[in-house]
Amino acid sequence: MVPTVTVGFDLDMTLIDSRPGIHAAYRALSAETGVRIDADLAVTRLGPPLEQELAHWFPADRIPEMADRYREIYPAYAIEPTLAMPGARGAIQAVRAAGGRAVVVTAKHEPNAKLHLDHLGIEPDAVIGWLWAEAKAEALREHGASVYVGDHTGDVRGARAAGAVAVSIPTGPCGADELRAAGADVVLPDLRAFPAWWDAYRAGLAADLA
Repeated sequence: MVPTVTVGFDLDMTLIDSRPGIHAAYRALSAETGVRIDADLAVTRLGPPLEQELAHWFPADRIPEMADRYREIYPAYAIEPTLAMPGARGAIQAVRAAGGRAVVVTAKHEPNAKLHLDHLGIEPDAVIGWLWAEAKAEALREHGASVYVGDHTGDVRGARAAGAVAVSIPTGPCGADELRAAGADVVLPDLRAFPAWWDAYRAGLAADLA
């Protein structure tokens, strides 16, 4: 019998295509502050914490204030336009159908992450926000995740720091070769390929226990 397996998933550009919503939120922040923000450029480098992106557009002493304001206006602009990534619902369902647990571990502001998932009808067992790269290992270890799925090299680093299998998909800013070079154990084309990989992974676990 295969033991219960917990799988962690990143959010932006892994489970959700948040580019349209984030683009709209940056444009709103730019209009409100009068500071030019190239939203087209910003959405090409999603993954790291918000403050890292804001540092390209605001002086250091304004970043905390602007981060707070961005998060305040985010629900009004970013939730509705955001779409589920192809295969996202199926990946979560595959884990849960096999008796596993699916947890979302993201750098995004946790309340906004939950709004996205609720809006799209994606139902993980837990959502943990405000964690990036190696810091994601804290939540992955806490929830006993043995697999972490993400689109960024930071996600690979988080998985490896947690001792989890790093499953990568090149659907965000990082290409397949870059993800492999960062140490990804598996690179899938997108989440539509996850259920087949998941079945094979669980079969391997069962064989190891036989």
